[in-house]
Amino acid sequence: MTDAQTQLELEAATFRRLRDFLREHTEVQNIDLMNLAGFCRNCLAKWYRAEAEQKGVALEYEAARELIYGMPFAEWKAKYQTEASPAQQAAFAAREGGQH
Repeated sequence: MTDAQTQLELEAATFRRLRDFLREHTEVQNIDLMNLAGFCRNCLAKWYRAEAEQKGVALEYEAARELIYGMPFAEWKAKYQTEASPAQQAAFAAREGGQH
């Protein structure tokens, strides 16, 4: 592969690309991500926060969400989140037992 620093930079760039893709594709709902991939934007924010805490960096969950969404979550939700369909809800319940 490459040296550790280059690998770190590639992984960071890949994460930013995923984050930016999700910011640009607001039509992709979190429930769709959960149903298809088992994670969503909120999961990314939780993982980001957990990694920050492991490094001794204090980061509130809402601040981590804003880093992922590119805006406060409440604003994103008001602008882009749609009501989950019964089929989406059923798929989510079957996959996760309704827990997120």
